[in-house]
Amino acid sequence: MEANNIDIEKLLKNKLKQQPIEKIEDAIAKAVSDLIGEDYNCDISSIKYTLFSGAEITLKIELSAKSGEKKQNK
Repeated sequence: MEANNIDIEKLLKNKLKQQPIEKIEDAIAKAVSDLIGEDYNCDISSIKYTLFSGAEITLKIELSAKSGEKKQNK
């Protein structure tokens, strides 16, 4: 049986810090849009990076104005 090896260097290197907030917002908006089937926007108002490759994020998700335009054009 193999022992579980934990890569401490990898654990402590928070890759989220390397990403621009706009890129994280776009990725979250895309995930919600794909899930719901309509266009959504994401606005991150605060982000606090944690020690172990995570983050606490306060954000707002709202229906995009583009989504309403698509419905009207159909």
